[in-house]
Amino acid sequence: MRLSELGPKRHNARKVIVWMRDMYRNYGTLPWNDEVRQLFYSNYGDLTYLLDIKVDKHLFRALVQFWNLAYSCFTFGKVDLVPRIEEYMALLRCSKIQVGKAYSRAVNVLTFLNKLMNITGISEQWVAARIKQKGDSKCISWKSLKDLILAYPDTKKRVDVFALSIYGLVVFPKALGHIDGFHSHF
Repeated sequence: MRLSELGPKRHNARKVIVWMRDMYRNYGTLPWNDEVRQLFYSNYGDLTYLLDIKVDKHLFRALVQFWNLAYSCFTFGKVDLVPRIEEYMALLRCSKIQVGKAYSRAVNVLTFLNKLMNITGISEQWVAARIKQKGDSKCISWKSLKDLILAYPDTKKRVDVFALSIYGLVVFPKALGHIDGFHSHF
């Protein structure tokens, strides 16, 4: 199947993934040297390999049937399965996660605006001007994050914004071309 047969929305999503892959591999608009790639790898493991994975749509459709949205787990008959942190670590080869630590949501959860300010290091006015409401959640456009990745002087922040983009556009896509507030937890 060609990209043109998937329609314009799917084609645009594919172009974004290709751009991200090319940029990371040093062929794109913003070449990443070995030091930046090492920084990304030490913080996020093999996350960029997700850009190369071809999804088997039949397998994916079969898996979706077993996903219990209310409990965020797979349900097979009377058995519930939840991927553990160790399994995600092994899958992405990311040692940054502390296995012995209990991960929970804080009582005083930061707003999406504050989380984006922390991740990007950009002013409240800049972030607030780019947050949009999409359905029931707040999002920021891929174009805004791409502009940051291309122009931001702080390498660590560029790496963090790139990882946020992968989570939002590849791992947990919700609104086409936008990164949902949920992804700022990562």
